[in-house]
Amino acid sequence: MTEFLFRADAYLASTPATVTAVNAEGGIGLDRTNFYATSGGQPGDTGRLVRADGSAIVIAATVHPDGDKTAIVHVPAVGQAVLQIGETVTAEIDWEQRLKLMRMHTALHLLSVALPYPVTGGSIGAEKGRLDFDMPEVPADLAAIEAQLNAWVGAGLPVADSWITDAEMAANPGMIKTMKVKPPTGQGRVRLVKIGEIDLQPCGGTHVRNTREIGPLKLGKIEKKGAINRRVSLLFG
Repeated sequence: MTEFLFRADAYLASTPATVTAVNAEGGIGLDRTNFYATSGGQPGDTGRLVRADGSAIVIAATVHPDGDKTAIVHVPAVGQAVLQIGETVTAEIDWEQRLKLMRMHTALHLLSVALPYPVTGGSIGAEKGRLDFDMPEVPADLAAIEAQLNAWVGAGLPVADSWITDAEMAANPGMIKTMKVKPPTGQGRVRLVKIGEIDLQPCGGTHVRNTREIGPLKLGKIEKKGAINRRVSLLFG
């Protein structure tokens, strides 16, 4: 198992780590990592693993292998050197990219409050994100919704996490807003993300500590994707 350092500190840009595995494709396992792996609509981190001699292995993607949420594989870019098991490296994420993803991920939580409909899907990007809702009609006053989002951002609401057991999660299914993306269970506990007093939901992604860090937001296109399904885009202002 890999220790997921980003869960305790999403702002950890670099950390020492030890190589524990190298698979046939060159994918690298570490004993601990600050790299988030693709899941829940959030892309995996990119960055590099710096060796003791100062040379670096460029990491092009980070994934969970074969759906195993307890492990993370760091996928090198083409043509990189092969690391050795037991080798010590410094794991450095692309911080600018990570921060944008943290801001957008937190912003999408706010969007799920502003539009209180079941969420059927979502995607988090560095410049734009979106949520899909079971929403029969588009709200009439979109300007008011955008204003509410920016009011929450400007209020500087604290963003914090806590943990409950899998059993507690199963006993409180109403916490789950996403109908198709289920919270990461099976490890005995589930992480909850709370924004001020307006939102509490299970989530394994990375977030900013305060909504003011998100910056101004604006609603993008709203597309019809089915009889009652609407895709709502959100952009940085």
